[in-house]
Amino acid sequence: MMEILRPGPLTTVQDLGRPGHAALGVGTGGAADRGSLRLANRLVGNAESAAALEMTCGGLTVRFPVPTTLALTGAPCPATLDGRQIGMNGPVHAAAGQELTVGFPSRALRTYLAVRGGIDVPPVLGSRSTDTLSGIGPTPLDVSTHLATGTAALRFPPIDFAPRREFQDQPVLHIVPGPRNDWFTSEALTTLCTSAYEVTSDSNRVGARLAGPPLDRTIRHELPPEGMVRGALQIPPNGQPVLFLADHPVTGGYPVIAVVHEADLDQAAQLRPGQTVRFHTSPRRRPPRNRRAQLSAKP
Repeated sequence: MMEILRPGPLTTVQDLGRPGHAALGVGTGGAADRGSLRLANRLVGNAESAAALEMTCGGLTVRFPVPTTLALTGAPCPATLDGRQIGMNGPVHAAAGQELTVGFPSRALRTYLAVRGGIDVPPVLGSRSTDTLSGIGPTPLDVSTHLATGTAALRFPPIDFAPRREFQDQPVLHIVPGPRNDWFTSEALTTLCTSAYEVTSDSNRVGARLAGPPLDRTIRHELPPEGMVRGALQIPPNGQPVLFLADHPVTGGYPVIAVVHEADLDQAAQLRPGQTVRFHTSPRRRPPRNRRAQLSAKP
């Protein structure tokens, strides 16, 4: 059980989302930075798909009425347990009645809190995630929200601390051109890959709106909406890219010039307003290590 005393700017319950429902108009959603969610769950002995809390800009205070094992990952935040400083990327044991306070992240944007057993809220279409665009799943946390924790857990991992992930000041995201790059001038892709784009304050879990040199089109009529993946770079008429994130919809009638490679999607989810990002074309990128392990484990 957990009691939310201060929810921060935006804290939601997230797991790995609800894939397979696109025909119903339901996106996958789920944690924006899935690598950090998976790591937090592993550190407390959960299945990687267990539900945890995703904080945007930290700011969370929570009380644990019963003894709880927790882990914080993702954007690095100062954190205390009853006033005693604790670290990230490792399991921490909280006694009954103790309060966890998470501050503002020094870098990146999204921090994850996993508790042993996972967050036990009713699943919708097979997922406990909050989809901020469709409104499916639990509402964002508020003061006095009580969350039950589950009982399904695995053995504890034999580690006390996981390697800290680095967050770059000006990250480079690798992209694969298409599927509509032929709708743009021959210079547009070069412009995208040789310029810095700033993340604007008009960004959220749906997408990161970017500001920089406009990308010009040669075909100017609108497309019918198209289903699209996380990481798609949709270009509206003003030429400013919109990077689709976890809660993205189908396209809004505008072409997608390129798609960020899966290996860089977690980094894309950690972009914060005011930060600049660059893009490089890279048709071949290896998936993250945990993804490679999953692939190699398949029969």
